[in-house]
Amino acid sequence: MNRGGLESMLMNYYRHIDREKVQFDFLTHRPYDGDFGEEISALGGTVFHLPPLNPFGTSYKKALRGFFASHPEYGTVHVHLDCMSGVVLKEAKRAGIPVRVAHSHSSSQDKDLKYPLKLFFRRSIPEYATDLFACGEEAGKWMFCGAPFTVLNNAIDAAAFSFDPMTRQAVRKSFGFSDHQLVVGHVGRFSYPKNHEYLIDCFGALLKRAPDARLLLVGDDKNGLGAQIREKVRALGIENTVVFAGLRSDVSDLMQAMDVFVFPSRYEGLPVTLIEAQAAGLPCLISDKVPIECKKTDLVRQLPLAEAPAFWADAILSASGTERKNVLSDIRAAGFDVTENALWLQNYYLKQGD
Repeated sequence: MNRGGLESMLMNYYRHIDREKVQFDFLTHRPYDGDFGEEISALGGTVFHLPPLNPFGTSYKKALRGFFASHPEYGTVHVHLDCMSGVVLKEAKRAGIPVRVAHSHSSSQDKDLKYPLKLFFRRSIPEYATDLFACGEEAGKWMFCGAPFTVLNNAIDAAAFSFDPMTRQAVRKSFGFSDHQLVVGHVGRFSYPKNHEYLIDCFGALLKRAPDARLLLVGDDKNGLGAQIREKVRALGIENTVVFAGLRSDVSDLMQAMDVFVFPSRYEGLPVTLIEAQAAGLPCLISDKVPIECKKTDLVRQLPLAEAPAFWADAILSASGTERKNVLSDIRAAGFDVTENALWLQNYYLKQGD
């Protein structure tokens, strides 16, 4: 339960349900509670811990079975493990838990050594799930291989992201950005799908056109890929123009300081950060690997990932002249405000429990 897109989406829903009627507990594969641990406890929930997920490990299955056996009070298990969701759902079914939800958050997976294994376990999901949810159409079609599913939007507290000129001025000042500087923004953990390498190339090309531009990177960079990106920035000699802001709890404020939001992902489900960026009134440039269904306003433009960084740099410059405006009504009309979505999810849980 650290500050990733999935975790933030879950917390958005958790904060807005009626916790007198529906309560969440969180079962994780980490030995710590994460960034949201204290807030979960304050809201009445508990973070439980399992060993790292090993679908063939007897000790893992024993721990999972032991957890379900010692917690007969759970009527619903809602799993967010993408391809590996069936591993947990199988044990939930074995334990007699009546409602078992698999939730897809991605339209692909890393093509690493584990990829064939993930595809193998993906096939078992409909066998053990009673309900299938997805963050978007592409994510559901890819994950569930033709089985019917329900789209549950990655909803946000839209009002919290509405454009605020005063917040913009204060945040830019805190980072030392002048009023005239072009600030390019990105929010996302440093991982293969997010394609930070290409983002740095695009920003490098932008600096040739706008030498005083700045790149604001928000997300956990305390891993191997984060170190690689920092090294790439140093090798290009642009370390004075790139800000690694790290994990932040004030993303809504940081987006006010940005001028253009750039998101060149290799693949995505339906990223909550793009809904947030639009809610903040930011022009968004996304790759053609990001589902166009994330476009909920006229602020989004899709660009080919095969194009040279210079092409993206020109697009950033063009988008930087976009006037910031309040698009709260557009986000709500698109069905991405969390208040209504949380009520839907709450009623779903309660109906299943009848």
